[in-house]
Amino acid sequence: MSVYFLAMMLLSAGSFIHSRCEAPEMRPASAGADITWRWSARAALVMWIALIIWGFRELHWSQPLAGIMASLGVNALVAMRGPMRTWPGLSLMLCATGLVAGSTVFF
Repeated sequence: MSVYFLAMMLLSAGSFIHSRCEAPEMRPASAGADITWRWSARAALVMWIALIIWGFRELHWSQPLAGIMASLGVNALVAMRGPMRTWPGLSLMLCATGLVAGSTVFF
């Protein structure tokens, strides 16, 4: 599996988990951790969109399309799992790993 696909799936899952945790009991107790989580999820979404645009410019059209479909598949798996207490930490880890993987694709 290429770093491009891995980054697409990690970024999408991390941002999707953040969007699913709107309830206050699913948020981190610390205000600083909540702000860090929010900004990392937003950065992950922006990086995911940038990877899609870059993929359509630099790769064959089927590869970014496959990355989008894989991202949607991962999001469906997360949605089927349901809310978990570990989601904020997992989302932050997925966002950070995805941002590193996405930046390696660009550089």
